[in-house]
Amino acid sequence: MSTWLPTAPCAPASCCAHRGPTSGAPSAAARLLAGVTVVLAGVLLAPATALLGPALRERCTRVWARAVLRGFGVRVRVTGRPPRRGRGVLVVANHISWLDIPLVATVLPGRMLAKTEIRHWPVLGPLAALGGTLFVDRERLRALPGTVRALTRALTAGSRVIVFPEGCTWCGRDQGKFTPAAFQAALDAGAPVCPVRITYRAPDGSASGAPAFIGDDTLLVSLWRVAAARGLTAEITVLPPLPAEAPAVPSDAGPARREAPAARRALASAAREAVVGTGGPRPRVTWPHGPRPGARTAARGVAPPPARQATVASDSANRPSSSVHQCANSIPARTSSARTPS
Repeated sequence: MSTWLPTAPCAPASCCAHRGPTSGAPSAAARLLAGVTVVLAGVLLAPATALLGPALRERCTRVWARAVLRGFGVRVRVTGRPPRRGRGVLVVANHISWLDIPLVATVLPGRMLAKTEIRHWPVLGPLAALGGTLFVDRERLRALPGTVRALTRALTAGSRVIVFPEGCTWCGRDQGKFTPAAFQAALDAGAPVCPVRITYRAPDGSASGAPAFIGDDTLLVSLWRVAAARGLTAEITVLPPLPAEAPAVPSDAGPARREAPAARRALASAAREAVVGTGGPRPRVTWPHGPRPGARTAARGVAPPPARQATVASDSANRPSSSVHQCANSIPARTSSARTPS
């Protein structure tokens, strides 16, 4: 495990409490069986749905994702309106659980960014690739520019791409910073960024840690904890999109090249502010060196020059995103308990 991979201070013992009623073993087992059955049904039907048209395939994905959540006994509450299809959009969300994936798919199904290890999983790996999943190698920083180029191509082609830029799951009571690499793809493609806020709540409205998939938690333990938590509600809030018009970068201008890292960090910061915030004014992106000289070009649908992608490798702030599963927790549970409220 590389030392520069993102980590969270969360630990299951201190962060995974559900302040609400729980089910007995028979009811929890029934929910677990129902949820897993729906997941497997989706796996078996995935090759057939790949042959459908985009609109029908998206509708089937939404129905399946909602059925997965209902199978595990999780209600869904949606706030906000998703952006219209027709152009590429980068969807970014805070990352709490494996439930985040079907939850986002209930509203904004699209191409997921996942760790490259998933590509080699039996059955699920080939199906993920068939479904258009994009992969990032978290262990090789040199592979990051190639991942950014793949994201840019997908956005330019009009795809909706879903990324969890924290690069690691958190318990939901606190969030990590958004790593800026994926935002470079939005800048290069001139695609808007759609921030999404995910919250899991107990019946009394308080935040529930039951869905959190963190630290050394195992998938089986996490599945059982979700199935046993009664009255769990998954809230997904679709926030206003942020424009991603990039500053123009002349091919012979060294200082201008340094604007690209600052621009993607500013966009990542604005997206995080929107996700973490509590519904205040729409965040403003502070672009370096005044107005965005490339805004007019991006508005016409012309992608910015791809030469800026080379700056990704030199930006030490960039870190690959694990996206789908929790990161390794290198902080002892006792320390985590002190840093993260239960």
